Amino acid sequence: MRKLIVAVAALSVAAGVTGALPAQAQAVQQVRVDLGQRTGTFLGAGGGVLYGLSDDGVPSDNTLEPLRMHSIAQKPPAGAQHPNGDALVVADPFIRNGGEYVQIYVQDMYAQWEYENPGGVVPCNQVCFDDYMTKLAWVVDQASRSPHADRFVYVLFNEPDHIWYQLGTSDDAAYRTRMAAFLPQWKQAVQYVRAHHPGARVMGMNDATFHERNYADFLAYARDNDVLPDITSWHQLPSNSLDPASDNYFRTTYRTYRDLERSLGVSPRPININEYGGNRDLTVPGQLVKWTAMFEEAKVAAGGKAYWTAAGGLAGDVVQTNKPGAGWWFYKMYADMRGGQTVAVSRPDTTSVDAMEALAVVDDRRKQARIVAGGTASDFDVVVDGANRFGGRVNVTVSATTWSGQNSDAAPPEVLFLGDLTPKGGRLTVPIRGLDRAGDGGANADLMAAYEIVLTPGGKGSREPVARPWRAVYEAENAHITAGTAYTQGTVQNWNGAPASGNRDVGSLNQPDSAVTFGVDVPTAGKYRLGIMYGNQTGAHSQQALTVNGGQARFVDYEATMNWTWRTRADVVVDLVQGHNEIRLGKSHPAVGTAVGEATLDRLDLEQVAPAPQRLYEAELSQTTGPAGYAYDQPSQSGSGHLTLRRGGEALFVVYAEQDGYYDLDFRHSASKSGTVAKVGLDRREVGVLRGQPGGRFWDTDRQRLFLSAGVNRVTVNATAPMRLDRVTATPASGTVRSVEAEDATLAGTAAVRTNANASGGEFVGGVGNGPGNSVTFEVRAERAGQHMLVVHYANDERDTGHPYNTDIISRPLDVAVNGGEPARFWFKNTWSWGNWWARGVPVTLAKGRNVITLFNDPANGATAPSCPAPCRPVLDSGWAPDLDRFDIAPIRIG
Repeated sequence: MRKLIVAVAALSVAAGVTGALPAQAQAVQQVRVDLGQRTGTFLGAGGGVLYGLSDDGVPSDNTLEPLRMHSIAQKPPAGAQHPNGDALVVADPFIRNGGEYVQIYVQDMYAQWEYENPGGVVPCNQVCFDDYMTKLAWVVDQASRSPHADRFVYVLFNEPDHIWYQLGTSDDAAYRTRMAAFLPQWKQAVQYVRAHHPGARVMGMNDATFHERNYADFLAYARDNDVLPDITSWHQLPSNSLDPASDNYFRTTYRTYRDLERSLGVSPRPININEYGGNRDLTVPGQLVKWTAMFEEAKVAAGGKAYWTAAGGLAGDVVQTNKPGAGWWFYKMYADMRGGQTVAVSRPDTTSVDAMEALAVVDDRRKQARIVAGGTASDFDVVVDGANRFGGRVNVTVSATTWSGQNSDAAPPEVLFLGDLTPKGGRLTVPIRGLDRAGDGGANADLMAAYEIVLTPGGKGSREPVARPWRAVYEAENAHITAGTAYTQGTVQNWNGAPASGNRDVGSLNQPDSAVTFGVDVPTAGKYRLGIMYGNQTGAHSQQALTVNGGQARFVDYEATMNWTWRTRADVVVDLVQGHNEIRLGKSHPAVGTAVGEATLDRLDLEQVAPAPQRLYEAELSQTTGPAGYAYDQPSQSGSGHLTLRRGGEALFVVYAEQDGYYDLDFRHSASKSGTVAKVGLDRREVGVLRGQPGGRFWDTDRQRLFLSAGVNRVTVNATAPMRLDRVTATPASGTVRSVEAEDATLAGTAAVRTNANASGGEFVGGVGNGPGNSVTFEVRAERAGQHMLVVHYANDERDTGHPYNTDIISRPLDVAVNGGEPARFWFKNTWSWGNWWARGVPVTLAKGRNVITLFNDPANGATAPSCPAPCRPVLDSGWAPDLDRFDIAPIRIG
């Protein structure tokens, strides 16, 4: 078991503290943060990703904008390497959500991995290079005519230390021959881009592993021939990138590269580590903090997570289309540091692989300091010097997020402590006491967790109590295993193995007597939510038989996942007695028979069932743009402060919804004028206003009942007059949602009713697409005209199975026409199985009264590429729509 515990200590504690304050621990490792020693502007550009976007809307804009991403890497238009992720297509959503530039991996025009070599020899000969130049010319022609032409950066060659040139060889003579071929080809490619796409940037040399020899020769030649890259890139993939004893340690490769520039008289190039991390690191907050802290320390211009699995999910950080995983919340913590100045951080261990890391900023405008730390299996203290810059009392908020798997969403980081503390001699000590495991005496924290500490001026305002239900975690490998095997997953040595909670899981549970029995202890009798983290590679739903304390058996259903180690979570509610209980998950049980399929088990998350929480979002912690100020002076304010917004100032709140449905959003604000003082937006659509009511209480509250999508939602307050904004709360609410089963709609053409046991009502509609004549049409009545949300329940498992390690899933589009109007196109991500039914909400505008909605896929509405050099993928749409199960429709705002 592990329990989430935090201790926060200072030499004196002021009033207004909420959350547990365990006694000060004995000597533990310390990370020291000096707020008075600034190290530069926070760049925050390490959250990029290779093939993180697959289509427009996959992942959703809601998951992109809050992360303030800098750059991404994608395939060229019509590239044959993967079925989606076209740079020209995804540039639209990326740039509209604040992205800076899109890298085009030119060689991803080729179909094979590693890229086919038309010349058949190493290094790339004239036949090979002529073929490449034909493709490069086509890509440049397409990209240079895009409305985003100034945002593209050409990655001309990918991993030439392996592919086509094998420049990583230890044979010096072979190296000299191969580099002599590569360099003039680099020159010709650069000159072509600069001649035909004026102002475009190029990136290189993009080795898979940094080689000092390679970059020395490359830079010298490029300097002498005026073909230096605009941005230098290489990859840091294995875990030895985190090992100070390794030649591949990033801090070492970075220093070596900068030394090369100085010795060769080359002006410092921006650096983009455009592929970093293996599977054991990606999606894991405690590992991700190590990479981003190193990049920020070095002031690397950008970094991007590697592409090992599937496109369209920000390397596993976005679940389905709109739901955040724990990795997403980590990058949100990281993005929230934007606008600050980094400060000196002293780490307790600078010699060990996988040692803890931290990064910290101070922000003068916001009057805040933010620290993100973690990635250690031991307790630690964060010692903050210069904390008295915030006054005699300092408000401290500590939050944590830990790994949730790649396909199960995570709630926002849990607030562990909130209160005012008094520094002594300018110093505060914030002990972090991690996620303890059962049976170890609380000695080990969670290697997978990251912690956020926010410091602001204290002494004013009120603090909401930190209410946390009882919870615990139980590892499958520590349970009693019958006819199954415990497997070790991602480790430092097996750096590209999938992560697992505790590094191990239990599989091969395919025998009649296979079972895993967990002994759990709970404080009180009652209902508990059992979150079963599992993997299911069967391609269909699987089951296990569940019993509690030997009672009545029932089957637990497991949706299909990408593979056995791609984790998602199945939630069931169980009744437990006070004290010890036994929970058994098995292949069979006499009362229910043998379960269908198979699943691996990683861990159980056990939590006492509680009412759906009201979530609180403090305005001073939101993301702001325009004329926005931060104030900490009102005794009646919520939290430690509030915002002062002038006309055009905006606050963006990331509001989390456990499920699709209505929520009451209460906006606490104040204004000196009556009438409208701000516009409220939901996902960049205006949905309401806030009105000033001077002369009464200092703070007014306006309520908006809004339909939120499961996952994250962007709620904005844009001031139209001077105002103060204190907080937003979100509480589950009721509202009428109309549902239509797809099989009850009017079908045309090839659209037909089919059966699936996991579909709503056991039936769905397939065969939609390949023209507007093959469609689904239904009617809905609207009480009033305006914006509505259409939630489409669908399945889609179209794939291209040719890649050796990437799972090339394919999204399918759906054209939605209302009352015969112009259709809007939306993309629906692969669901891993034709029997997995997911939901995606899309906005529609309805007239008052009767409305007719028609859904189809007309390939003529999709993007196609003009004739391209083979091999390529000129058509981005197979023609078919996803299978359709049910439609829910509701006004976006009611009341």
